[in-house]
Amino acid sequence: MRIPISWLREFAQVPAGATAEDVMADLVKVGFEEEAVHRPTDTLQGPIVVGQVLSIVKEPQTNGKTINWCQVRVVPDGQPQSLTGEGIDPSGVQGIICGAHNFVAGDKVVVTLPGAVLPGDFRISARQTYGHLSAGMIASVRELGIGEDHDGILVLARIGLDPEIGTDAMELLGLYDQAAEINVTPDRGYAFSLRGVAREYAHATGTSFTDPASRVQAPVELAGGFGVKLNDGAPIYGKPGCDRFVARTVRGVDAAKPTPPWMTSRLRLAGVRSISLPVDISNYVMLELGQPIHCYDLDKLSGDIVVRRAVAGEKITTLDGKERALDAEDLLITDGSGAIGVAGVMGGAATEVSDSTTSILVEAAHFDEVSIGRSRRRHKLPSEASKRFERGVDWHMAGIAAQRVVDLLVELAGGTADEAGTDVGTAPDAVSITLPAGFAAARIGIDFTEEQIVTSLEDLGAVVEKNGTAAGLCYDVTAPSWRNDLETPEDLTEEIARLVGYDKIPATLPVAPPGRGLTRVQLQRRRLVQALAASGLTEVLAYPFVSKAANDTFGVATEGAPHKSLKLANPISEEQGYLRTSILPGLIEVAKRNHSRGFRDLALFEAGLVFLPGETLGTASIPPLGAKPSDEVLDALYDGVPDQPLYLAAVLTGHETTAAAGHTPRAWDWADALDIARTAGDVLGVEIVISQGRHQAFHPGRAAQLALRTGEVVGYAGELHPKLLAAHDMPPRSVAVEFNADALFDAAADVIVARHISTYPVATQDVALVVPQEVPAEEVLAALREGAGGLLEDVALFDVYAGKGIEDGKKSLAFSLRFRAGDRTLTADEASVARESAVALTHERFGAVQR
Repeated sequence: MRIPISWLREFAQVPAGATAEDVMADLVKVGFEEEAVHRPTDTLQGPIVVGQVLSIVKEPQTNGKTINWCQVRVVPDGQPQSLTGEGIDPSGVQGIICGAHNFVAGDKVVVTLPGAVLPGDFRISARQTYGHLSAGMIASVRELGIGEDHDGILVLARIGLDPEIGTDAMELLGLYDQAAEINVTPDRGYAFSLRGVAREYAHATGTSFTDPASRVQAPVELAGGFGVKLNDGAPIYGKPGCDRFVARTVRGVDAAKPTPPWMTSRLRLAGVRSISLPVDISNYVMLELGQPIHCYDLDKLSGDIVVRRAVAGEKITTLDGKERALDAEDLLITDGSGAIGVAGVMGGAATEVSDSTTSILVEAAHFDEVSIGRSRRRHKLPSEASKRFERGVDWHMAGIAAQRVVDLLVELAGGTADEAGTDVGTAPDAVSITLPAGFAAARIGIDFTEEQIVTSLEDLGAVVEKNGTAAGLCYDVTAPSWRNDLETPEDLTEEIARLVGYDKIPATLPVAPPGRGLTRVQLQRRRLVQALAASGLTEVLAYPFVSKAANDTFGVATEGAPHKSLKLANPISEEQGYLRTSILPGLIEVAKRNHSRGFRDLALFEAGLVFLPGETLGTASIPPLGAKPSDEVLDALYDGVPDQPLYLAAVLTGHETTAAAGHTPRAWDWADALDIARTAGDVLGVEIVISQGRHQAFHPGRAAQLALRTGEVVGYAGELHPKLLAAHDMPPRSVAVEFNADALFDAAADVIVARHISTYPVATQDVALVVPQEVPAEEVLAALREGAGGLLEDVALFDVYAGKGIEDGKKSLAFSLRFRAGDRTLTADEASVARESAVALTHERFGAVQR
């Protein structure tokens, strides 16, 4: 909302020297946000004065143009020139070359004298041109920055002005004024008017406020006017689309009269383009009082006005010249010919006011916020009217605003107002709120006095009555009609705090209540992410949107297996039109993007949600707006939401470290992917069983399946499939891991108990076993662990060999076994017995032979 300072000064006590910045600083105190300052003098500087053309000599040029050599008087006849400077003639008559032809001798015009600066840093100086010394310029509205018309110069008589020669044209045209622009939040629609902003400025500065509505003498009742019927057969949520319609008639209007400069100046500063006198008046009143107004050419109306919903197939051509197909939910203004306006959004072209209009019907109505908001969004048709209506307009302002428009049409357009008028509709019930005396203090942290509470609410325009005893005192508050955002005690509390002053609220650090903090799952997730980051991996965030092919490849282990994906109704890109069922596609895209920029040694991971649709997806219908759904409806909605577990994935490409002198970096391999899974298990206190696995996204012989002791498969790790790496232009033998982190969280104990560390020495023995090629090393390791008994502290595979000295179809697995007792030092014989027991079990299960 732009607020011209001179206009604001009419209703609030703004100091004479206050700038737009000063006004914004005060409005910030009551919760508004600064946006911008609009000040013509930032780009426009004098001397710019009123001049009278004394003579015009037309001089044809060799280029085909005809220029005017003008003598222009810029000081009253007989008075000396008080201005000095290079190019300013002491006689008060300037010689000026002008290329426009829309003026004659005797016209009063705007003259920019040498030394003036026009928008665009266009500096005026005396210069030799077309054989003359041209000392100044006769300006157009576009050159002055006050309009777009550049067809000819500004002739002051055509805008209703006859000022004295030499008058400061910048003051005459309101160019010394300035405007402060503030951001108005959706709940404060009343501030889209000078009336609302002036009231808030008075709150902020503690000064008096003059309600512009109080200056309008509107009739108490209207009757006998133009026929209007309110016929909303399909109200949204049972609330009529229009609950008040005021119509007034003004005849004998001269619609072609120019809009006075004081009005166009204010409209321009407020960001509204001047169109015609009747339209400018309606916009002026809307900005002043906050009530949108629409003017109809009375002679173009056919029959009574009916406010109703649209019917199927109905169309309208709006004021912007576009034909629009209407929806059955659209609220319309209609007459005998059909639709003549989309209510509260934009009028129709058929009844538009033009320069030939002589009789005007003024409409000031009150429309339902939801109806207007939906129509505006449906037709993508934002307007100043809809912006106000969908945020809420004062019901009681319609009659006052209509009268204000009528008064201005009579004063400025020479019209005559009909005494008869129309006012139909039903006033809404006033909103009454009960505010306990200590309610605001308990929520804000300030012990507000009774005077502060009552004064703040009354300054808003509310009616406050005290009820109850001192122990149970409360205030019955009737909210003002222009504040439709005040409905609850919390709303009133916010207003009290705002008007007393946010700076009065003490700054105190909150004390965390005991026994709270992060939840178990939050702590587990934090430990897991921090452990991977501490291991040298870099956390990234990838887009959750992927292609169906990516979901089919990464979301299911077996190629061609049934797999559900959730398709987006309105995707950013059709190529990525599905929600991910695996994190790896996005992670691979991040790695690919880094590779394209020269970063090829990567260790990336992401912890994020995946979306796994179940049997039920969505609901048959969407609950209506404006009413809280029942518990059954909410349960159905939740049942239709896909499962969203937390997954963790990592992709490793290139080398573990960068190359350096004397150092050959090691390439990442499948073992590193497995180590990430083991690290996750160690951090969470969950044993992860690793076995040979198969997944279509991984190399057929270099993939591991990750499972819990219960047998539940939680993920896969290993080398990515060569064809997949080639398709994504990734380095060969890149590795990855992905697992269901939520499954690990569920399997983890609430408290991880640290294993006892024995002070007795360890006994280490190695064993190499020859087994068939198809026997997984993990199963052999598990048998060794089981057979060795309680003395075994740890067992690890450190070598796999197949080749010379090993029978075809077999392989050698070398394990390191660590033995330790908690109460004594083990002898070599005790360790050997345990080892032999372990070897015996592997022989029994797999036919293993010690090498």
